[in-house]
Amino acid sequence: MAEVKRQYDTSGRRERARERRRAVVAAAQELFEADGFQATTVSAVASRAGVSAESVYKGFGTKAALAKAVFDYVLTGDDESIPMSQRPEAQAVAAEPDVRRKITLYVDSLVRRQVRSAKVQILIRDGRHNDESLRETWQTLLDERLTGMTTLGRHLHETEGLRPGITLEEVADVLWTYVAVELYELLVLLRGWTPERYGALVAGAITDALCGPST
Repeated sequence: MAEVKRQYDTSGRRERARERRRAVVAAAQELFEADGFQATTVSAVASRAGVSAESVYKGFGTKAALAKAVFDYVLTGDDESIPMSQRPEAQAVAAEPDVRRKITLYVDSLVRRQVRSAKVQILIRDGRHNDESLRETWQTLLDERLTGMTTLGRHLHETEGLRPGITLEEVADVLWTYVAVELYELLVLLRGWTPERYGALVAGAITDALCGPST
């Protein structure tokens, strides 16, 4: 009986810690988006989340690491430790036999992620010019995007339907470019396009670049 109680206590502590982490990430997102990275202090985040500043530093290390945690959260929409490749959207892309349809399915999920994460991406990108700690964070985002697009590109490259002679490197570079937050920023945030219209353009552009115009 005592063993069961210890397991319950351990599980309860883990869940409470997870709830506190979620609260800190949510508070940081609100303050970063409202006031900017530089103006937001760890103390302000801690106060908004109802925890101590010491616990924020202990849980995340630095404010830049906290910004990365916010990005990871908004990118997926949750704090589940499930790799992107194992999520339903990625599995749907993998299961689809038609390469053009694969691209459309991928872009559909991309649009949802951009809606959630664009402001945080831009905050990190622009903040690196004034805060040295964000330079590494932004580079990490770029590296992760290239890794993800290389993985997707390899999958597409192994599927029939791409242009003859196109290399994996070119496929990855095309994907890496068109999924960049800058295009979403220009069309949706600055020019007022709907996310759906943006998605249609991106899907069409990637498909034409990788597969050639449909006949």
